Amino acid sequence: MEPDKDNANPSILNPSDLPTRHQPVSTFQRADGGTGLFDDLLPSQHPLDESIESPGLSDADSEEVEAIDEQEIYDLIAHISDPEHPLSLGSLSVVRLHDIHIYPPSSPQSQISTVVVDITPTITHCSLATVIGLGVRVRLEQALPPRFRVDVRIKKGTHSTDDAVSKQLGDKERVAAALENQTLMGVIRKMLSTCH
Repeated sequence: MEPDKDNANPSILNPSDLPTRHQPVSTFQRADGGTGLFDDLLPSQHPLDESIESPGLSDADSEEVEAIDEQEIYDLIAHISDPEHPLSLGSLSVVRLHDIHIYPPSSPQSQISTVVVDITPTITHCSLATVIGLGVRVRLEQALPPRFRVDVRIKKGTHSTDDAVSKQLGDKERVAAALENQTLMGVIRKMLSTCH
């Protein structure tokens, strides 16, 4: 390993060993004769938006329909690509299933649940920790129903400035300003291009 490279040799997990509910992708023959190779390229309704399919349900019923757990959150973010390495955040153990928590609404009047994701940078002085956190936050805010609040943090003790980076990721005004930067948004779009 060259001494001037930061974590040039990170620990890598095999993508088939990552926890998931998704079935492995395989080629199949459809009734219309197609193979389904490009089915993922076609826009379809997201499976987490089931409440749209059943408009007649009451609020109590829609909670059952929209039940989302930590595994589903993990499945949404594990395939985000690392901006530095040609690997996913799940493969690099930057996001881990046991570091994802969903908290119910804090009061009976609130409908907002909180999703907390603690990310673990591959090295303690990772200069892209904020960018990775922004990518995770953008992915979840785009994919989850509005009844979820997203809180992305750097796991305590895994980064030299974990408190400062977590504070930046939690500041709505700083996040909004960062997302107006077209160069940064280009990096985030590239990171999210590998998501299913």
